[in-house]
Amino acid sequence: MRQRNDNETDQRLVPLLGLVAVSAAIAAVLSVLATPQPPDSPGELGLLVALVVSIAVSASVRAPIRIRSTTHAITWNDTAIVIGVAVAPTSWVVLCTGVSLAISSRIHRSPLNKTVFNISKNMLVAAAAGTTLTAVAPAWPPDGLGPMIGPVALAFTVAALVDEIVAIPVIAIASRQKVRRQFTAHWDLRLVGYLVRFVVAVLTLMLVQHDPRLLVAVPPLALSLHLAYSTRVRARAEREAWQRLAHTTDALNVVDLDTVLHTAVAEAANLFSADEVEVELQETGRTVRGTSETITYDGTDRRPSSTTGTVIPVPLKGYDDSAVGTLRLRFDGPVRLSEREQYTLRTFASALCTAVRNASAYAELNRAAEEHAHAARHDALTGLANRRHLLDRGTEQLGQRRTEGVIALLLIDLNHFKEVNDTLGHTAGDRVLVQVAERLRGAVRGEDLVARLGGDEFAVLFHALPAPAVAAHRAEALLNALHEPIELDGMRINVEASGGIAVAPSSGGMTELLRRADVAMYQAKRTGRRIATYTAARDTADLGRLALGGDLRRAVAEHEFTVTFQPIVDLGTGEVLAAEALARWKHPARGTIDPFRFLETVERSGLLPAFAEAVLDQSLLAVRTWREAGFDLPVAVNVSPRSLLDARFPGSVLARLRAHDLPPHRLVLELTETLALSQLEVVDQVLGQLRDAGIRLALDDFGTGYSSLSVLSRIPVHELKIDRGFVAAMETSTEAAAVIRSTVDLGRSLDLMVVAEGVESEPQRRALWELGCAAGQGHLFARPMSASRLLSALQQGAEGRPGTLAPALHDAGAVVRLSPGRRPGPRRAERLPHLPA
Repeated sequence: MRQRNDNETDQRLVPLLGLVAVSAAIAAVLSVLATPQPPDSPGELGLLVALVVSIAVSASVRAPIRIRSTTHAITWNDTAIVIGVAVAPTSWVVLCTGVSLAISSRIHRSPLNKTVFNISKNMLVAAAAGTTLTAVAPAWPPDGLGPMIGPVALAFTVAALVDEIVAIPVIAIASRQKVRRQFTAHWDLRLVGYLVRFVVAVLTLMLVQHDPRLLVAVPPLALSLHLAYSTRVRARAEREAWQRLAHTTDALNVVDLDTVLHTAVAEAANLFSADEVEVELQETGRTVRGTSETITYDGTDRRPSSTTGTVIPVPLKGYDDSAVGTLRLRFDGPVRLSEREQYTLRTFASALCTAVRNASAYAELNRAAEEHAHAARHDALTGLANRRHLLDRGTEQLGQRRTEGVIALLLIDLNHFKEVNDTLGHTAGDRVLVQVAERLRGAVRGEDLVARLGGDEFAVLFHALPAPAVAAHRAEALLNALHEPIELDGMRINVEASGGIAVAPSSGGMTELLRRADVAMYQAKRTGRRIATYTAARDTADLGRLALGGDLRRAVAEHEFTVTFQPIVDLGTGEVLAAEALARWKHPARGTIDPFRFLETVERSGLLPAFAEAVLDQSLLAVRTWREAGFDLPVAVNVSPRSLLDARFPGSVLARLRAHDLPPHRLVLELTETLALSQLEVVDQVLGQLRDAGIRLALDDFGTGYSSLSVLSRIPVHELKIDRGFVAAMETSTEAAAVIRSTVDLGRSLDLMVVAEGVESEPQRRALWELGCAAGQGHLFARPMSASRLLSALQQGAEGRPGTLAPALHDAGAVVRLSPGRRPGPRRAERLPHLPA
């Protein structure tokens, strides 16, 4: 970049210098031709010598001004030239000017190009002044002072204009500044200088005309005026330098490090008229280099500068003398800074050092703030968005949904992830969570946001869906991404997850959307499905639930909770082995309410013990009634996990059994695997007391968790209940059939009864029986019914056999060929004293 700028400058400068030199050469040739014979008289020779000496001396009396690496000077050439053309022929003055400046340049050892330009320019000035004087005053010299002032003034003005027109464009191009700016810079000082030199020229001519002996007073006068003018020029330059320094330090007062460095380079190039400025930072090794117009380099690979010549380095040190970096001024030629410039440079370096340290400190604070802000909105383990970020993004998108489509939320929960932590440790669990996060992040589209809400719960916010149904398709794809086993230290861990989908409601905002997705996720868990979509009909946490909560106390007091019973049947014989109690609420205003609508409200209220006793009382009363009618059936009652956290629960259950005069083994308490596992340590004591008392325990939804085997080693159960999801899929899924087969084999090995839930058809019943499953329940045999109706059904029986609800699969005494390793379960209830679920 730097080399290209230099080439462009040379391409513009060379033609202009050539034009000036050619024009001066033409003037010299014309001057030679205008002088037919050299002067030979002593007077003429003396005049020539006087011209050469006076012009040479005037060229040496300078007011220097440095622009970049070149020092330009304001001289008295124009005064000597105008006096020369007033007392001698123009051709003599042109030639004497060339000789004088050649001698002066030699004495001052000026560069060749500068020497040629100065000679050419001043020869043109002499030619223009002489031509003007000759044109306006052919009969020169005139008589008297009055006629002389006008022509001299005009000649001096033309000389000044030619000097400006020739010199300023060259200086502007060489310093890479605008020509117009160079013309207007210091115009007042230049004008005053021309007026002073014009007055000196006129006075000199008057003295020559009046009494040549008075010329001895001209040099002291000219020197005094020159010193005064030079002092004023320097004062102006210093004042402007301090103003530029103040402006520069103000410009550095920013907090962005890039802006500080780029501004420092540009401002220093202007302030010190440097060809190139470089700032190098010690800590990072970063180097920024450029000119007043552009940054040519910004990097850390220490690329060398293309500017060769004088380099003035200044260390950047802090108030504690610690090294911050280095500031370097580069010039194409030899340069020596004045004392004032050196002081200005030190001041600038100090300001730059302070600005760099302030910007670096601000950048560090900003980085720390960004890290804190990121940490506040992202999960530390996985790097995903956290709950706060999800709520903020969702709230923002909900405000734009009218124009950007449907918004939906998928809530994902890893099934029984706690068992991974318990078995393999929390470090392994964290690694599983990280891989799950990576898979979800890689499977989402566009602006969809993946978040970890905590533990093993994730969420995906779907943005701008074309239709609500698309959410289910995307959710399937995301859960499919978790299907492949995760490799962990040589082990393959299968990740199972449940998902709940909710579409943004018309009111309630992001909080309501998250709640609905949570409701849908637990619907999926309860029904054994992988994904469920929110439906208001199954929402147990709507406003209606709040109203139900206010009715709970009355419902318990007025016995509005009723119990229905679904029989558990021997799959081979059709004989009823037990019954499962299912609670219902007969609300006076709302009708019959399913447990999905009120169980969570009951659990969160303080009425759970009273509710549990009411259900237990009705269940045990039904057992007593059936027993007195000749059907000694156990009853299975579901237990809330919150009840297992109550140390008084075993005593309450035993008191109910004594009140109904029933043996403990006639009661089966069903534990939900998906709920009980998270509190294993807490419930151990309660479950031990129940089993020691003779109460039977059943594990519901068995097979849906990661560590069912480890559960069996902790919970002293008597029965396993196969989740209805496996039963529904067993005819089409070899995996579901394998789970059922392994559960049956496990039950046989541990002497546990296995009951299949959700038996809906004869093919399912036969397949389960052939796999070795002893018992089942479902709509194939009976829907939930009251205790009296179940008693009637037992008395009537199937095909005239009391106590049965379905015909036997085979006639009595028939030979049944079974697959190797399989056998049907026990055929009679008396062989199953520990039954049901």
